[in-house]
Amino acid sequence: MLEELKREVYVANMELPKHHLVTFTWGNVSGIDREKGIFAIKPSGVPYEDLTPEAMVLVDLDLNVVEGRFKPSSDTPTHAELYKAIPSIGGVVHTHSPYATSWAQAGRDVPCYGTTHADYFYGDVPCVRSLTKDEIEGEYEKNTGLVILSEFKRLGIDPEAMPAVLCRNHGPFTWGKTPYKAVESSVVLEEVAKMAMWTESIEPKVGKAPQVIQDKHYFRKHGKNAYYGQG
Repeated sequence: MLEELKREVYVANMELPKHHLVTFTWGNVSGIDREKGIFAIKPSGVPYEDLTPEAMVLVDLDLNVVEGRFKPSSDTPTHAELYKAIPSIGGVVHTHSPYATSWAQAGRDVPCYGTTHADYFYGDVPCVRSLTKDEIEGEYEKNTGLVILSEFKRLGIDPEAMPAVLCRNHGPFTWGKTPYKAVESSVVLEEVAKMAMWTESIEPKVGKAPQVIQDKHYFRKHGKNAYYGQG
């Protein structure tokens, strides 16, 4: 069932160690079939070297396992909440990549200091609030997704223009139109988090990139007037 989706999600998962975004089993990628309302996700705790397309677990948006011999990732409820709330996305990624996670542990947004950041993310990558004791002791993974969504709404952030978030004390989640695009967001997030850290070490009083240059670089790649690439 959904063999092509499982293969696509497997390939996307294998991009995480390739790009040095995971250690051991610290990450997962999922991808959704919107017509069927089913998504494929990495199994919980299975080493990357042991993964196969057939190992991917199929889950519906109510968290029922539709197919698979393994338990799905423990982060599956977070992925489900993001899929339910953002209908334009087709893939979700979670990692504990070191630079992005460092910003999350510091409780700081990743500031937009230059055009590399602005090409992919419209504004600072937000670090959302910590979960409360009740949220942690309740449906922790589901509540992680709900906090991301409520904080984006509170801050007036468009999740299509900002396909990344830092969960305070935890780590990053990213998303995209496909599982591969979601991985691309994770790779870029890690790079701009690294650049921002080095930028502040060189010049602690650095200012953010002017809004006009942020707008130019974001909108030349996104939106109806985009002109970057081959079309």
